[in-house]
Amino acid sequence: MSNENSEKTGDNLYTLIPLNEFKAILGIDDREDRLARFCLVTGTHTIEQYCKRRLLRKKHFEVIEYSGDLLLPLREYPVSEVLAVFLHHSGEILEPDFYSLIPDCGNEYDIPFAVSLSPAVARLGCHFIKVIYIAGYTADNVPGDLAAACMELAAWNMNRYRGRRVGMTGNVRGSGKEGEHFEMAMPENVQGLLEPYQRRVI
Repeated sequence: MSNENSEKTGDNLYTLIPLNEFKAILGIDDREDRLARFCLVTGTHTIEQYCKRRLLRKKHFEVIEYSGDLLLPLREYPVSEVLAVFLHHSGEILEPDFYSLIPDCGNEYDIPFAVSLSPAVARLGCHFIKVIYIAGYTADNVPGDLAAACMELAAWNMNRYRGRRVGMTGNVRGSGKEGEHFEMAMPENVQGLLEPYQRRVI
């Protein structure tokens, strides 16, 4: 139950690698600027869908069912800041003395985070806790293998669009005749780079 406000990153694009860096590495000129932008943004969204998590820094509003367990796992990570914790039924804000973050804010551990509540919260009779927090990587601290995955996937998509072969890998021989076949959704080398970043739970 989360709702995120997106934060634009890098050249006003939602991307794991800046547009100017992508164009410089691959030698892309300004005539293909629009295609490069499209491939970077769609590549980033494809990576987030594959990893089943949000990777770029955003503000998250998450309502978590509270059944007495003092450790509430947060859906997105790494968490850089908890902005507020509320008792959802009354809207009452919890003072920071009544909760902490595990692990601490400010580190870049790519592991799930959780809010640890004080035992005093159990006496307040609340069934849902609302947490507002900021999680994900900023444009300038995206891990190298995530950036590489985005670059490779965006470049792969650019080549598909340039050749107007979207959805097809080309001609293959089989049963004595040539035919088209559908390509994979994502190159295997990109999947390998993303494996450590697929969603984990605690």
